[in-house]
Amino acid sequence: MKKITIAIDGFSSCGKSTMAKMLAKEVGYIYVDTGAMYRAVTLFAMRNGMIAPNGDVNRDALKAKMDALHVEFKLNPQTGKAETYLNGENVEHEIRGMEVSAHVSAIAAIDFVRTALVAQQQRMGHDKGIVMDGRDIGTVVFPDAELKVFVTASAEVRAQRRFDELVGKGMKANYDEILHNVQERDYIDSHREVSPLRKAEDAIELDNGQLTIAEQLQWLMDKFRETTESA
Repeated sequence: MKKITIAIDGFSSCGKSTMAKMLAKEVGYIYVDTGAMYRAVTLFAMRNGMIAPNGDVNRDALKAKMDALHVEFKLNPQTGKAETYLNGENVEHEIRGMEVSAHVSAIAAIDFVRTALVAQQQRMGHDKGIVMDGRDIGTVVFPDAELKVFVTASAEVRAQRRFDELVGKGMKANYDEILHNVQERDYIDSHREVSPLRKAEDAIELDNGQLTIAEQLQWLMDKFRETTESA
């Protein structure tokens, strides 16, 4: 069967990564979490004092260090899941916290950051057989992807999911703070000058607000089969 490229875009905390991971595992494709890449850059900027208390980013300092910043994914043999490494260090847990979430959209809006990471992402998907999720996969990274999905759900549903995820990991969480963060990220992601979040013209929209994980996987598998059979 001919391999294809699958692009899953959508708003923050709408379950894109969960969907993409499940689909990749089901069909034997490689999965890449582009959101984790931007979170890793955000963590790097935070650790190196490049983000001021008011949220302003020292772009010159970050740009000077971009060539020394390497993000990769390694499989955890115990969990069977890919984890994020920043310059050789496992940062999977750190990048999921609220502090990183509060700054990641600002970092992701910076042109040279996106240019560097998009180039990495395109190299990863050169041979197809890949599932990649993010904000601009179907519009910028892989505009020729054979299957494009745009995922959405209400801000309240997404905030509750994020809250449950953090609590499940034993991390502190405040629903109102998370809801505010989700709404703020929606605005920044949709209004940034570089690669704003938008649905590709040929993307299939999925509102998964009321769907179970199993129902989402079934929907994705149906679309995958339809696409590969006609490819």
